[in-house]
Amino acid sequence: MSSRDAVRSGPSIAATATAVPPHLMSREQVKTYFEKAFTLDPRRLNGIHAVVDNSQIENRFSVFPLDYFIESRSLAQISQEYQECAIRLGRQVTEECLERASLKATDIDMFISVSCTGVMIPSLDAHLMNQLGFRSDVRRLPITELGCAAGAAAFTRAWEYLQAYPDRNVLIVAVELPTLTFQRGDLSQANLVSCALFGDGAGAAIVTGRPSGGPQILDSESYLFPDSIAAMGFDLRDTGFHIVLSRDVPQLIRSKIKGLVNGFLEHNRIGREQISAFILHPGGQKLMAYLEEELGLCRCETQISWDVLREYGNLSSATILFVLHEWLTKKTIAAGQYGLMAAFGPGFSSEMLLLQWK
Repeated sequence: MSSRDAVRSGPSIAATATAVPPHLMSREQVKTYFEKAFTLDPRRLNGIHAVVDNSQIENRFSVFPLDYFIESRSLAQISQEYQECAIRLGRQVTEECLERASLKATDIDMFISVSCTGVMIPSLDAHLMNQLGFRSDVRRLPITELGCAAGAAAFTRAWEYLQAYPDRNVLIVAVELPTLTFQRGDLSQANLVSCALFGDGAGAAIVTGRPSGGPQILDSESYLFPDSIAAMGFDLRDTGFHIVLSRDVPQLIRSKIKGLVNGFLEHNRIGREQISAFILHPGGQKLMAYLEEELGLCRCETQISWDVLREYGNLSSATILFVLHEWLTKKTIAAGQYGLMAAFGPGFSSEMLLLQWK
């Protein structure tokens, strides 16, 4: 058996789950929020309203009502809110994912927690392990600084671990609360655009080396775009996280994505026509349009990513878990068919995984 054939019987995704906080933010509510929260001249206000209208986002969710964010709060208060809300939402999605996989907390051997919208030490996984009765010898891996790409990167770390320990189970939990990073006093275009794009939510997945009915992870690839440090990220200041978001990000991805995807598939001796599931992180409407154009995709192949963007906005690292969950729960993929998972984040970087349904 060749090494390539051996890889084809690798770890698989046993279950996924998603959760959102209780407060819905509609498109019109967000436009009203801009009028209350920011002192903008009419021309600029109309411009940001156009951004909201063109975003293709109808709804997002928040841990607090929109009016709560209009008043400034200290970094200490924001940090406390992040911890309390992240634990609550993380617990909800963890319990649901375990139930969907028919597993108990004691069945988990590695816990990967993901978030870039707050800082918590001890990390989220430690809090949830204590609350939910995980074993004390569980391997823990908090991922905090990969931004929107971190959800996909977590699957790669799980896949690597399970190749070494194929009889074990890995839990991934991504919780992102970008509404807590919104800056009322920051009138930069990056901050205003982020207010129009990002929403709160949590996703979870269980990856296992044991038999399961979910798609196998066959391979993964990371890519760091040269000289792109300033494209995306956060600056931590006295008032908290301030978004760094270049308007060139969609074009940056557009310039590389076709070559990256083709090279990744060629390495695995798979043609583009063999991919039946495109599990793509919908960072924004322009990015999605560029992905369709460069990869030669029709809307029917990307509809789930558009649906997630429309109903939840950009959930940072949790977004890819929402897209994956929709594919696994709403689509039927024939045995032997392939899927491509791709997400992008600070660095600037991309994370890709190749999946195959059984």
